[in-house]
Amino acid sequence: MFDDRSPIYQQIADKIKEDILSGALGEDEQVMSTNQYASFYRINPATAAKGFHQLIEEGVLYKRRGIGMFVSPQARDKLLAERRDRFFEQVVDAVVSEARMLGIPLSDVVRRIEGGR
Repeated sequence: MFDDRSPIYQQIADKIKEDILSGALGEDEQVMSTNQYASFYRINPATAAKGFHQLIEEGVLYKRRGIGMFVSPQARDKLLAERRDRFFEQVVDAVVSEARMLGIPLSDVVRRIEGGR
C-alpha cells in the first residue's frame, strides 16, 4: 500500500480522503482506530496517529471521546471543493496558459474537451 513518494502518515491521510471521496466512507461513519490501522498495515501507531491528527486538523475527521474517529459531516463536499480548486489551478489554468502561448483559441480547447476535433 505504501510507497516512497511521500511520508506514510500523508499516504494514510490521502487513503482515507480517497475512501471518503469514493463513498467507501460516509458521513458520521466510524473509521478504524489508529491502533487497528497500525496493526492492519504493520506500521508504527504514532505514524498512523499523525495521519489521523492531520485529518482532524483539516476537519475531515472528528473524535468522539472513548468511542473513536468518525467522518465529519460535509467532509466529502469539503474534499470535492478542494479537489475542484486544485484541478482548475493545476490542470485547467496550465492548459489555458499553454494554449494562449501557442496561439490556440480557447474555443478550440473547449471543442476538443467536449469531444470534437
